[in-house]
Amino acid sequence: MDEPITAAPSERAATGAAPLYGLVLAGGRSTRMQRDKAALEYAGRTQLERAVELLTPLVGRVFVSVRPDQTADPLRARFRQIVDSGEAEGPIAGIIAAQSRHPDAAWLVLACDLPLLDRETLAHLLRSRRPERQATAYRSSHDGLPEPLCAIYEPSSREGIRAHVASGRDCPRKFLINADTALLGQPEPGALDNVNTPSEYGSVLDRVRLPATSAVARRIDVQYYALLREQAGRSAESLVTAAATPRDLYLELKSRYPFSLAPEMLRVAVNSEFGDWGQPLDDGDSVVFIPPVAGG
Repeated sequence: MDEPITAAPSERAATGAAPLYGLVLAGGRSTRMQRDKAALEYAGRTQLERAVELLTPLVGRVFVSVRPDQTADPLRARFRQIVDSGEAEGPIAGIIAAQSRHPDAAWLVLACDLPLLDRETLAHLLRSRRPERQATAYRSSHDGLPEPLCAIYEPSSREGIRAHVASGRDCPRKFLINADTALLGQPEPGALDNVNTPSEYGSVLDRVRLPATSAVARRIDVQYYALLREQAGRSAESLVTAAATPRDLYLELKSRYPFSLAPEMLRVAVNSEFGDWGQPLDDGDSVVFIPPVAGG
């Protein structure tokens, strides 16, 4: 059983404010991504790990919101969990479950798929918190509407959220539009851009680099199969490269050979094990790029 909430000074944003807890939403089905978004990696860390790390020094406790069938997932099982109760669908289900678990807490709710989110954006949200309002949220830099998945929900929002869902609505953004919400401008306009598709993931990977290792020369053995073998005119080669990740390496090779397939259409194996496009490469690694069967 969870202990009662006792608000330490560090958990309070202002005198009289409810203690602030963090909730990382990781219960989505990742349908458009076609793989678990929480497990996507940037610079060697999963999105879920990074979100928890961002929240931990800013709030009293951090929880991960999961569906019932995700509780044993090795990545999610590393963290405190709050399990959806089935009262609603989508992100608002996680918010309802968190408010039911700790009704006297305010919740800083964060989507797990915000790879460009920085600590200053979260710190600005906390500094601007209005505990007398139902919520504090950023205006989207794209359409000016509230951003519901990087926002603080006060205890006073609980009944309103439940009424919102009871009326057949499950969109947290629409709740914020109609609630007593303090809206803020984003200090960094792109910080709340999320990643929903393989192409969006690839674009962000191109922006998120490993600066400490990107200039190190490595000898990498590369093998090509099917269509890539035809387009490269060879089945294998050994090369010296400054590429820090498999994605960097493929883009370098794509500038050399007339490869027609985007990275998102391929699988990559490093040292005979399927890997991630963003994992670091070491000197002496063996990399295999594998097209879909239909591509060869």
